Amino acid sequence: MAGGPVSVAGAARLDALTSWHADWSGLRVAVLGLSVTGFSVADTLAELGAEVLVVAESASDEYARLIPVIGARLWTGSLADVPDELRAFAADVVVASPGFPPHHPVIRWAQEEGIALWGDIELAWRVRDKVTRPGGTPADWILITGTNGKTTTTQLTAAMLVAGGLRAAPVGNIGVPVLDAVRDPAGFDALVVELSSHQLWYLGLQSGPDHLSPHAAVCLNLADDHLEWHGSFAAYRDAKALVYENTRVACVYNKSDAATREMVEEADVVEGCRAIGFDLGMPGPSDVGVVDGILVDRAFLAERHTSALELTTVDDLAARGLAAPHVVANILAASALARSLGVEPAAIRAALQDFRLDPHRIEVVAVAGGITWVDDSKATNPHAAASSLAAYPGAVWVVGGLLKGVDIAELVAARGAGAKAAIVIGVERADITAAFARHAPAVPVFEVDHTETEDVMAQVVDLAAGIARDGDVVLLAPAAASFDQFASYADRGHRFAAAVHERIGGGPDGHTDDRPHSPRL
Repeated sequence: MAGGPVSVAGAARLDALTSWHADWSGLRVAVLGLSVTGFSVADTLAELGAEVLVVAESASDEYARLIPVIGARLWTGSLADVPDELRAFAADVVVASPGFPPHHPVIRWAQEEGIALWGDIELAWRVRDKVTRPGGTPADWILITGTNGKTTTTQLTAAMLVAGGLRAAPVGNIGVPVLDAVRDPAGFDALVVELSSHQLWYLGLQSGPDHLSPHAAVCLNLADDHLEWHGSFAAYRDAKALVYENTRVACVYNKSDAATREMVEEADVVEGCRAIGFDLGMPGPSDVGVVDGILVDRAFLAERHTSALELTTVDDLAARGLAAPHVVANILAASALARSLGVEPAAIRAALQDFRLDPHRIEVVAVAGGITWVDDSKATNPHAAASSLAAYPGAVWVVGGLLKGVDIAELVAARGAGAKAAIVIGVERADITAAFARHAPAVPVFEVDHTETEDVMAQVVDLAAGIARDGDVVLLAPAAASFDQFASYADRGHRFAAAVHERIGGGPDGHTDDRPHSPRL
């Protein structure tokens, strides 16, 4: 990642910019990208008095109108090469939105020119003291990453902290820019920051004296994903591992995923930081886990070698649709993070009483004729789909979309052979059908060859209805991105649910007199 030389004076000035109250005036910053993150960066820097040029391939009408209002400039056009306007701007810093991969021409140019390259998370860390708690300290940060489960765990952790009496907010890759939370005048005790591998890669470029140092951090799991962005699995893994660097109190890791344990073992952490394991088995004295259907903490109590604290039970979780194995694992990880900040078990139980999974995450959309229709459109990679198939073995599996460079054969071999049938959608159907032919030849495979978005799910549901029988589950768990045929994974899930309700003639809530097939540990 090395680039050209940075002047001593320039580096010294950037090293001094570790506070909202530092002198940011006149700093020349090029902001790459103008989505929600890019605008939050531009708005923050303009408020700090920096000179800001926003560079983007396109801009919505709203953002194009707002950029000059906040005192910044906007350039839009092709970024296949570095624009002359950007070269002439002579930026001191480039702040890139996470959509810009390492091989992007503008990113390569910035590094070759020796221009400081930040992500939005580094900027947010530098100005985190805009609003402080009594005593003058900024909010604690809890970092959450992983191939799957990040958003659910972020929401769970924030809910537990709030139930424990802390002012906390879920931010970051979950959809709320960290910079918006940092500038919230109400202030927070803790920010629960969901980080993508893209944001973590930019954190790996940090230089200067003030590296991000979270209170606690977790990598939930690791599997192939975003290889087209990082270039290799090793680079993706290394980016994820950065979540643990400089952690002060608790590095939470998945005992069932050796990669996360290795990340913790390799991390350079603050003296006294503890490794806290979680999985669905019996916990050791520094773990959280499950004993006889009870979720327990054996990490954050003085008598952890001989005792455990009850957090909740699998039966209680099942009553709220939260007992699928991967959801229980997320709950354990979130509980460990919350306990690291002193949240009591009673508060964790209270938070779980009201918690609901977001739409399109193993969501039962209807039950009719004994058939349960499940929307897990958020399962956008094989690892996530594997969890869904484990929760619903023997399902009629709706699979396919954009594979993002990931080989689906391993998933088909491990889980696909147990499906009742497979209904394959998307532009990369050939790779999926070939995987079934090789690894699960006994499974009936049906292809949906419609190219019009509005027709895809109607055919899916018609095919599934002809296959499924009383007691069966039809599971949308695509193991792929949605952008080949749908606007988003949410659009894909909405269209699936709409087609189901159109087929069975029910309302959007899917009410029937049948009992749904609920997944549980």
